[in-house]
Amino acid sequence: MVLWRLTDGKRGHENQTLGLEKSLRRKRHLICHEIPVSSPGQGLLNWAAGRFPEGQALPRPDLILGAGHRTHFHLLAARRSRGGRAVVLMQPSLPLSLFDLCLIPEHDKPPVRNNVLPTVGVLNGLGSKGAHDVSRSLILIGGPSRHHQWRSGDLLGQLQALFESEPETVFTLTTSRRTPADFLESLEHLDPNNCRLVPLSETGPEWVAEQLSRSACAWVTEDSVSMVYESLTAGCSVGLLEMTPSGVGRVTGGIEQLVRRGWVNRFADWRREGRLAGPRDDFNEAARCAEEIIERWFQPMQGDARPAGQGPC
Repeated sequence: MVLWRLTDGKRGHENQTLGLEKSLRRKRHLICHEIPVSSPGQGLLNWAAGRFPEGQALPRPDLILGAGHRTHFHLLAARRSRGGRAVVLMQPSLPLSLFDLCLIPEHDKPPVRNNVLPTVGVLNGLGSKGAHDVSRSLILIGGPSRHHQWRSGDLLGQLQALFESEPETVFTLTTSRRTPADFLESLEHLDPNNCRLVPLSETGPEWVAEQLSRSACAWVTEDSVSMVYESLTAGCSVGLLEMTPSGVGRVTGGIEQLVRRGWVNRFADWRREGRLAGPRDDFNEAARCAEEIIERWFQPMQGDARPAGQGPC
């Protein structure tokens, strides 16, 4: 199977398509070509002209993936020029009927259509394998966002209570690009003996995935939605460090769905009940979507279930 993965330079979008690629690679022999795309305007012109210069020298695709609004016209241009199935991993800004398949988070309330597959959150490439040491917990700190209010004092209070309640647990805490610069300084004043502070600047691309595989639990600030889903996919029990929502929206609605299902626990519920919900070993949306794509268009061939070798990606 030849796969073209269109990228827009945004790490979050690329993680989604890469996660689906990894799951497809576990099921079929796969050759993947990563193709950076230019402006949406150029994509529109290429679509109208029936051309896709970026893929001119590549083998014809069986499948074309894209996440991010910048990729939409390029997806359509690539399919018109070279064929294949166009799969968009988000609520597209264009009519749904233009794409062969739309993988849309259920919190976006997608319509019921044959070419729409609702997902629980956004896709990622993690798996649930790992040591998941019961004595280790990972803490993932986000920052101010348009969906949640940032109050350092409230968050520091939750962390202090967490450290004091589980003195035998070894916590590892890291930050994000949105974390205020003075937050770590304030946290150091708590002097947590059982917490190792690792700022974002000291981590690498695979650091979070590695830490999740080692940790039995993950505590994530509510604003870090993608990290919540990655922690679930990694097979961790997940606790939510509470932040005040700025209003009711699709992001906060997605978190509420997880709470109602009992898949994650808010900090206040954890303090009251004294435990987190068990890990969900069956939660892997990228694998589920890969299975759907195979069933729809690419029936497995005999002897084709073994992991494939690395392609150009």
